[in-house]
Amino acid sequence: MNIESTKDKSPTAPAITYSDCYQQCFCSDNLELMKTIESNTINLIYCDILYGTGKNFMDYKDLYPMREIIESHYIPRIKEMHRILKETGSIYLQMDSRISHWVRCILDDVFTYGNFRNELIWCYNTGGKSKKWFSKKHDNILWYSKSNKYTFNYDAISEKRGLQKRNNLKKIVENGITYFVCRANGKEYRYSENDNILLNDWWIDIPQMQQHHPDRTGYYSQKPKELLERLILASSNVNDLVADFYLGSGTTAVVCKELNRNFIGCDINPNAIELTKTRLNAGT
Repeated sequence: MNIESTKDKSPTAPAITYSDCYQQCFCSDNLELMKTIESNTINLIYCDILYGTGKNFMDYKDLYPMREIIESHYIPRIKEMHRILKETGSIYLQMDSRISHWVRCILDDVFTYGNFRNELIWCYNTGGKSKKWFSKKHDNILWYSKSNKYTFNYDAISEKRGLQKRNNLKKIVENGITYFVCRANGKEYRYSENDNILLNDWWIDIPQMQQHHPDRTGYYSQKPKELLERLILASSNVNDLVADFYLGSGTTAVVCKELNRNFIGCDINPNAIELTKTRLNAGT
């Protein structure tokens, strides 16, 4: 499948052609692109947003970590994300502690506090270390739904309990099945080794990509496919429409293709769009 793309900076016609299976990327300011998308269209939005470092990277200029600058950039964009998201949809925004408190306030105002679902903490151990403070080695991923009826595929991301003995529970075997047994309030509770257990909201099992990783593209902010797979499996279904409006290296698009999700995304940087096209067309 070849990816469709456009270098129009200000599209005036709807960007999406609601086909059964497509991948579309646009070189565009994300606010302008979102304005062209019909309301209640997207099943899932994931964005690895600008972190507010104030730095000049090779492919993009980051925002300064000043509240008025952060709010000026994100308030109109998050409002558009809310408009185009389906009533059963979810949004995940990834950042770090520089701006997470400000973005959380915006999301509370736009999506309402009652639709806050999780703050996910993704831990890693790559990059430099400091001797002036505790090393900053995690990202914050804020998850909000548009309503209290949202997709969450428990079985797709849960893990088997396994044979480990938990909390000194008694272990018994009946009919070839191992159970862990406890008693509480006069009742007996059994937990099978085959029971699913849900992941916690802190993730240490997905490492950051090392420089020698075979999927590494050289794009500064590239995230591992395993991270996107977990979020997309959790909050979307096959043939759903997933959007990423800070596309970067295109990992969201690649994972959507592999998981049979439809995708639309954009980045203001032409190099990001070309890199995404290359990865999609190469199937990596």
